[in-house]
Parts: sequence; C-alpha cells; structure tokens
Amino acid sequence: MSVEWLNAPVAKLDETVRAAAEARQQQLTKPPGSLGRLETVAIELAALQGREAPSLEQISIVIFAADHGVADEGVSAFPQAVTTEMIRNFARGGAAISVLARELGARLEVVDVGAVIDPGPLEGVISQRVAAGSSNLAVGAAMSTEQLASALSAGRDAVARAVETKAELFVGGDMGIANTTAATAIAAALLKQPAARLVGPGTGLDSDGVQHKTQVIEQALLLHTALLEQPFEVLRCLGGFEIAALAGAYVAAAQVGLPVLVDGFIATSAALAATHIVPEIRPWLLFAHASAEPGHLLMVEALSAKPLVDLDLRLGEGSGAAVALPLLRMAVALHNNMATFAEADVSEEL
Repeated sequence: MSVEWLNAPVAKLDETVRAAAEARQQQLTKPPGSLGRLETVAIELAALQGREAPSLEQISIVIFAADHGVADEGVSAFPQAVTTEMIRNFARGGAAISVLARELGARLEVVDVGAVIDPGPLEGVISQRVAAGSSNLAVGAAMSTEQLASALSAGRDAVARAVETKAELFVGGDMGIANTTAATAIAAALLKQPAARLVGPGTGLDSDGVQHKTQVIEQALLLHTALLEQPFEVLRCLGGFEIAALAGAYVAAAQVGLPVLVDGFIATSAALAATHIVPEIRPWLLFAHASAEPGHLLMVEALSAKPLVDLDLRLGEGSGAAVALPLLRMAVALHNNMATFAEADVSEEL
C-alpha cells in the first residue's frame, strides 16, 4: 500500500475571512479582547472553515483501537484483553466518550485497527485490522512499512467518512493497552529528550512500574537509534496502529480542509509525528486539553500549542476533546450572535 497521498497539498486557511472575523470581534458590544481566548478561537475557526460565521453543529468523533506488543514488557497495569472489552463497551454506549458524544449530539464511530482479540462484528465498529496488535518495540520495529501504510490509510478513510457526513470538526480518540509507552517513545525520539522527562503512570503504574517503563523506552530508543532522525521511521519503529491512524487522520483532515480538535497525550504524540512528517498541517490542529501525563507539556510546547482546558484528564478516548467542545461552541455562538455597537445603539469608546 502506497503512502504517496501524504504528499498531497494541504488546504490553505482563508485569511480574508480571518480579517473579517477579527473586524467583527472589534465591533461587538464588549471591550476588545475581554472574552479572551473565546475570541481568538472563534476567529481561528472562521479562518479554518472559510466562513465569517463558523459552525460546530456537525462533529465527527472517531476512536482508533489497537494493542501493542510492548505490553509483553509489563508496562501497563491492565491486560491487553481490556482493549477488546472497551471496544465492546464503546459499541454498547457505556464508555465515557459514548456518553459525551450523546450529550454533544456528535457522530461517534470506532475503528479496530488491531486489537489482539478480534471483537467480531459490532454495531458502530469498523474493522480495519492491520494485525492482531503491533510488535514489541523494545525488541524490534513496532510495525512493517506496509503495516504503517495500512494504519495511516485507516485514518485517511475515517476522515473521508467524516467529510461525507458534512463534519465541521474532527476529533480523534484512542484505545490501546500500553499505548502511553509507545506515545512516550515517539515523543522522546522526536523531541530528543530522555524518556525520564516524559514518562508517566499511564493507566495507574506505581513508582516502580514507572521506572521499569522508563527503562523499556530507553531500551527501545537505543535499539532504533540509527533511524530516529526520520519521522516516518520513528512512527514505524516506536508507534502503534491507532497512533499511526490518528496521524494519518490529521494529515488527511488538513488536506481536505477539516479542522481537528486534538485530544490528550496519545493524540498529541500522533500530532507531533504527523507534523514532523507533514509540517504544513499544523495550522489545522486545535488542542483541547492539558493531559495529566508528564510528557504532554513538552509536546504542546514543541507544537507551539495552548490547550483550551486543564482538568487533570488522562483517560484518552477523545474524552478531553469532547469536554472542551462546549467551550468552542460558546465561542462560536458569541461570535455569531452578539450584537455590534451599531446594532445595539451602544456608544463605543471615546
């Protein structure tokens, strides 16, 4: 499978619309800048969507699920069976993101790109299984070039489905036992930082578990040293199928002009990889929340990003992005529906 599609041009933001949105903000019945980031994010969405009155009615949330061979190293507090069990929970509507999507009126789909245990046919779950989990990144490459291409394409396909439903914003989420190990390894490689600066407890490791996880990641970084200057190879050697699918989705969304709201630690590692592979996509990425995982701050700083909220979240699933969505909707509503000074017959400053 080819990855040539990654070289397709990225859509341009509409700077004329941005200027019009900025001018409107100056005319609304409030002191300029008094609504802070609610103003700036509304302007950004206007430029991204190419319309002076942005809209966030149609939201597409896609959860990519897969297992990781590095779980064999004992880096997670939970067994790999949980990934498949959670896929079934998503399908039944019992997961956090399921509840949040219903509350938001958002379209939710789940893509199985490689759980160790095949969950079988489930309503709302799309099977694009690359393999029954990735390989162990601590003893070899997490995936082959062909597998990486397949996982990237799964993300691209998800964006195509979102476009078909006239989505106005794309949210990607993750599910995969041991995926914080892969995400931390990716971040350490791309940021050229020691694992100890980035590693966290994931699903609940104690201090000894975190120390062991750090050693496993350092072992992987040493093993793949010769390839770590190439972002595509970093993703192949250290990533996972769901992380690669997220990266593919981010690139594809930027190519078709669909704004993205990036979730937490795993999603941000995918964004970091994607922007290293295709730097031009960065303006299409908005960042939802500051993850409680220690390495997240270093990643968002490297991406020159400022998350919308900080609630000590570390669940994944796209849940942090879903929680931040009402803020974006309020920003859009204020931008679109507040009266101007002229409309309200209110005096402007002297």
